[in-house]
Amino acid sequence: MLVRVLLLFSCFLISTASRAEETPAAKAGFASRLTIYLAKGAPDACGPGCDRWIAIEGEIDQGAAPRIRRFLAGVKDTQRPIYLHSPGGNVEQSYVIARLLRSRKAIARVGRTIVTACAAGTQVDAACQKIKSAAGEVEAELTTYHAMCNSACGYLFLGATSREVAPDAALAVHNSRLILKFSGNPPPEVVAEARSRRIAGADRDRAAFIAAMGISRELDALIRTVKFENLHVLTRPELYRFGIDTRPLAETMWRLEKGTRPFISKIAAVRKDSDASFRTMEWRLYCENKKRVPLMIAGEIDAAATAKKSILIAASADLSREAGGPPVRFGKYEVWSGAVDPDMVKAVLASPSLQVRETTPEPEGKSDTTSFNIDTTGLTSVWTQLGTSCTAAAAGPAKSWPANALQPTPWTDSPWKATGALPNIKATPVATPAP
Repeated sequence: MLVRVLLLFSCFLISTASRAEETPAAKAGFASRLTIYLAKGAPDACGPGCDRWIAIEGEIDQGAAPRIRRFLAGVKDTQRPIYLHSPGGNVEQSYVIARLLRSRKAIARVGRTIVTACAAGTQVDAACQKIKSAAGEVEAELTTYHAMCNSACGYLFLGATSREVAPDAALAVHNSRLILKFSGNPPPEVVAEARSRRIAGADRDRAAFIAAMGISRELDALIRTVKFENLHVLTRPELYRFGIDTRPLAETMWRLEKGTRPFISKIAAVRKDSDASFRTMEWRLYCENKKRVPLMIAGEIDAAATAKKSILIAASADLSREAGGPPVRFGKYEVWSGAVDPDMVKAVLASPSLQVRETTPEPEGKSDTTSFNIDTTGLTSVWTQLGTSCTAAAAGPAKSWPANALQPTPWTDSPWKATGALPNIKATPVATPAP
């Protein structure tokens, strides 16, 4: 009996529908075909001195690698960062693209590109895809908030030599699903043997790829434990320990949160000196009136700490301008909330960074002080946007501070869930008649 086996090894089932209806990937906010294009944003949009980047987004389809290769061949600036936003797709294609990125010594980050010319909420419709596929650069905004690089996208991400995952973005992994298609009607034992052989081969390929990318084999061991139907979002300690993102301080961009009481915020994950664990902190500035700007500083409580400490931030341009004090504990968080004057705000906006100091008293009148700096790139822009969002409140009378301190972001929740997780598409091996 002649048995012909057609194999597709994939982390995400690729739609074969040729109808013009939306695919499940598009319904989840992703195009069903991997898209790559050049984007240009405001000054410092992608970091200090960076306003241009490469966007790669959507589902990794069967023909993705050749398209990416042709596109990058025409981009001579290898230092232009690449921002990825993808639910996953074809694993074998992701390996090829990853090795291409490695040959370019690419800089990769997880982030969403929002094209200005596309109507709000329609970043994946036909009209927007046409704009993205046109020659040249497109005007866009960039955010790491709710951005994701899941499943096969993670392998693509590993190919870069510089990799960054912001605290409000996600890099998620799971085991792959092997899809077997047979010609003819082979007996069950043949199907079982072919499946077992191909799964073993796929496991070997993945382990070899991860090792070749210089990533710890712990990642491969973890992936083997996560079912295809699930996703495991890599924690900050895992990203660090596996060698994926080894920054001791990972920050988000400054971001405007609109609502009944708008604010701007930054979140950072800070590595502890003693081990590979991290502590998450957040800073928020609100807008109320010209004389009083509410400020909140929040952080996860260090379980090892017993003495009460104080938290201060100071403007690097003028270290005499500082704010903070002893925080109040709320569950697993410690929060300081107060207000700063306009002169402090001016000093902050004029500073390239903010100095964060945490001081813990020790016996015999001594104290232990740790400090680090957070970047203020982009802060001036979102501060201006905040003023526009709360003009009425800023022009009104001064308000009393709420009796209950403002609560920090629940960082332990999955921030990307609101945008839709990987669609749960199931498939079974398909037997096709012999030609």
